[in-house]
Amino acid sequence: MTARTAHARRATAARRRANRIDRWAGLALYATCLAASLLVALLIVDVAYQLVHGSHLAFSRFGLGFLTTSEWAPNFNRFGAAPLLFGTIVSSAMALVIALPIGAAIGLFLSMFAPRAVRGTVGPLVEMLAAVPSVILGLWGILVLGPWVRGTAEPALHGAFGFLPIFGPAQTTGASMFTAGIVLAIMVVPIIASVSRDLFLTVPRELRDGAEALGATPWEVVRGVVLPATASGIAAAACLGLGRALGEAIAVTQVIGNRTGVHASLFLPGDTLASRVANQFQGATSALHTSALFYLATLLLIIGIATNVLAQWIGHSFDRRIGVAR
Repeated sequence: MTARTAHARRATAARRRANRIDRWAGLALYATCLAASLLVALLIVDVAYQLVHGSHLAFSRFGLGFLTTSEWAPNFNRFGAAPLLFGTIVSSAMALVIALPIGAAIGLFLSMFAPRAVRGTVGPLVEMLAAVPSVILGLWGILVLGPWVRGTAEPALHGAFGFLPIFGPAQTTGASMFTAGIVLAIMVVPIIASVSRDLFLTVPRELRDGAEALGATPWEVVRGVVLPATASGIAAAACLGLGRALGEAIAVTQVIGNRTGVHASLFLPGDTLASRVANQFQGATSALHTSALFYLATLLLIIGIATNVLAQWIGHSFDRRIGVAR
């Protein structure tokens, strides 16, 4: 056996060992990823089961009428989710109305107009806003935002638009649906801004350059090229932000006033599903009270999952449309 033949055999054996190691490593990686995916799925199923099981007593007692009943009286075992659903929808919708244009504008600035140095500074700061604990934003809402809303924003809006029911007389506390909506908007802006920035960066540079070569102004480029190409993605980002607003509890609890009722004015206190669960679960006075809170949490889970599914559906539709266009 020559030295060359021995070397070739050793090289072949080494390749076989490497192939076996790679094959086992690939199987281990696949098994790990599969286990992680199954763990997440099982966790969601278990959370859903615990909520449905915990809400069984209230569901059997109130049924779907729980959704349309306005009274919440734990001492008399009378519970209804209508005001809480109303507060959740109104505060989240207000947050989205404020955060969507601001977040999209930030995304446009960072992707199209900001110098590189500014982009590298402002971008991380916007993303860091999402890392601020909600309890800190709630405290800021109590100490800073609430007094400003009470003394400046509410009187000014009532003076200018008081003929609209949503801008009723200013209150004396600063804790209101309006304050909660602003706090939620601050929490939603980083999500929409980050997603929008990534979306705007996916628009082919050739399209923007072609529009500019034809004499389009920056606004015309944004209106005629960038926004139409990313409209579905922005809608998905808005749905993701809405999901964040729907589930927020601590910050909302601190600034919304925690009062049950359906009011036309944004300046009156209110409550949400998440806030009521966070506020009363530890101090529930009866088994039915606890079950009613589980019922609220189940409704919140259904709304949250539906919102995220909608966002994913919009995103997939956007991807398919882009694929067809290409």
